[in-house]
Order: sequence, then structure tokens, then C-alpha cells
Amino acid sequence: MPSAVLAQGAVSGRVSIRERDGESSRDLATAVIYLATVGGANASARRADSEIAMHDKEYIPHVRVVPAGSTVAFPNQDPFRHNVFSNSPGGPFDLGLTPRGRAARNTFRRPGAYAIYCNIHSRMSAFVLAVGTPWFTQAGADGGFALGNVPPGRYVLHVWHERGGEASRPIEVGAGGLGGLAIELDARGWRPTEHKNKFGLDYTESDGERY
Repeated sequence: MPSAVLAQGAVSGRVSIRERDGESSRDLATAVIYLATVGGANASARRADSEIAMHDKEYIPHVRVVPAGSTVAFPNQDPFRHNVFSNSPGGPFDLGLTPRGRAARNTFRRPGAYAIYCNIHSRMSAFVLAVGTPWFTQAGADGGFALGNVPPGRYVLHVWHERGGEASRPIEVGAGGLGGLAIELDARGWRPTEHKNKFGLDYTESDGERY
């Protein structure tokens, strides 16, 4: 007799960000949403290699979410070199100089948020979110999100955003899924800050950015 298969539904809702007076949220699509199980091990998430391009002194996209253990490639589409690095405690790395037409790569083995920079161009920044679960996504431009194929059970819903911080809440998913969730983050206290180079020092004109 075949084993029973649990019904799977969608978990959906909307992320919003509380801004300072007179400001609006223009980066809701960089919000990351994922589920963690309660009272048991998370379902295994298959490795899903991805990429963040380096183009016109920018990382594109600015935020990428992947299962922990995945490799992210950083192809250089500029006519000059870049130096991808991260000093994030979950797994710091320095990928060295990457010439035009080549790609640097890093495997994000541990779950967590990794801030990514370039040691030559101080304005370049990106984030990789490595998660230990198969249920993850990024919000749409309007903040809407949907996580498909979620079995019934108890979970913790996590939301991360560069400016809005992190939020989490317990949820219970039924056989038909769970909709109408509303999560508000607060970016009123966020202020942009200058990051350091890979040596923990301030960027200077002598660091090599001549282009």
C-alpha cells in the first residue's frame, strides 16, 4: 500500500517597511522570506548555485538568497578588475583580483547573512542570505510573497531586509496553506554607514580605484 502524501499549500503575505516621515519604500524586492520548522529538523535544501554579476561598479542583484552549501559566482563584466570579499563572521573570504571576463566563486556553507564588498571600489555592496531550508523567496516590488509546497505543520516565519532588520513569528500551516500574512519591518533608525576594506581599514585614494 503506497504511503500517504501530506497535502502541501502556499504560505503568502506581504512585507512592508515603516519609514521616516516623507520617505517611501523603494527596495521591498530585496526582502528575504524563509521558513524554519518547529520541533524538528528542517527539510533538506538542495544546493542551488547562483551568481551575482559585477557590472558598472555594482553587484547585480544587490541581494541573493540561496540554500546553505550553494556556490555563488561573481562574473566580472567590467573592463577592469574587482576584488570580492566579505568579513562576515559566518565565513569571511577574499577572492582576490578578478579580471574582466572571469568569475570568482565562493561556497556559502553556513546559514547567515553575508555582506559582500569590493576591496577596490568602496561603493560596491551586496548581500548573500544562505538559509538552511527549502522554503525561501524574495518579495516582489510591492512586498508580496508566496512560498509554495509547504507541508502542514508549525514553522517560524523569518523576514530579513538590509534596512529594516529582521523579524520572525511562529505560524501554523494547514493542509490548504496559509495566506494573508502581514509583516512590518522598521527602517526609521537605519542610517547608511561607510564600510571598511578587507583589512578593516578606511578606503583611501591609494587603494587602486583609478577607474
